[in-house]
Amino acid sequence: SSIDPAKESKNHRFPQEEAPSAAMAIGRVMGSRLRGLMAKECVALPGAFNGLVARMVVDTGFKGGYFSGGALSASTGVPDIGLTSVDTFASRIKEVVSVSDLPIIADADTGFGEGEMVRRTVEEYCWAGAAGLHIEDQVFPKRCGHLDGKALVPTDVFCEKVERAAEASQRCSGGEFIICARTDAAGVPGEGFDRAVERATAYVKSGADMIFPEGLQSEDDFRRFAEEMRKLPGPAPGGGPFMLANMTEFGKTPYLTLEQFQGHGYHCVIYPVSTLRAAMKGVEECLQTLKDEGTLESFLPRMQSRKELYEAMSYKPLEEWKYPSTSGKK
Repeated sequence: SSIDPAKESKNHRFPQEEAPSAAMAIGRVMGSRLRGLMAKECVALPGAFNGLVARMVVDTGFKGGYFSGGALSASTGVPDIGLTSVDTFASRIKEVVSVSDLPIIADADTGFGEGEMVRRTVEEYCWAGAAGLHIEDQVFPKRCGHLDGKALVPTDVFCEKVERAAEASQRCSGGEFIICARTDAAGVPGEGFDRAVERATAYVKSGADMIFPEGLQSEDDFRRFAEEMRKLPGPAPGGGPFMLANMTEFGKTPYLTLEQFQGHGYHCVIYPVSTLRAAMKGVEECLQTLKDEGTLESFLPRMQSRKELYEAMSYKPLEEWKYPSTSGKK
């Protein structure tokens, strides 16, 4: 259903003298929607790195999506090392949400800076329509969570970032915008699984609604981590914070199903770069076919047809198309 932010927020009390703008209320609505979904089931969040992919995520029947910094960076031709600005992230998030109406968890890397920048990032993402974001405890410049050579900031430094993020969520959404804290400690020499649990516990106490343990290397690790988190206070059914699992390809994590993650106590699973990898492999093979054969006629069965492309955009030639003509709205 379409969102009427003004109507949704009319009776909600915000810690401000004046009611929030409609743009600010969208983050509250989306955050509340995703919280409701996760209270019922483990939600699959496929990567949606642009508006067209987001439309296809909706049309395939998924209830939410994920916005990956790695996929955004790669789509601009640069690696995932923190080169892309918060403004670029927020602009693309707005694009994704406006045409899909999906509740999105969005990557915010290390928060784009220290406390004040983390606050700004939460508000920018909230205004763009995200349901929540995650920030990570790596030093800047960060690395992909499934690479070696990562280094972490001190726990107290990251706790301060989480506190600032939680304060900003209260200000811009009444606390419904989800603050997810990611820890990379499990895969860092000198840290490890137990330190990752200790860090995550501190992040929950600092105001995190959700925990993202990155780089776990066994199914049992996922189970044990979620068990430890359920001992804490939090918004998730059964206690503790909401739990996010990353089912990326070609990484350190074994391939588990959505049902397996749910059985171990996870509330959402992200597939961050899957759609980008699939699309770019198709582009690579398309270009090679053109180079080798001088025509793409043999490649046509593997292309999205004109009709399929128009359908993905809810576009019918010769009929007025009304922006944003959100997918999934019949």
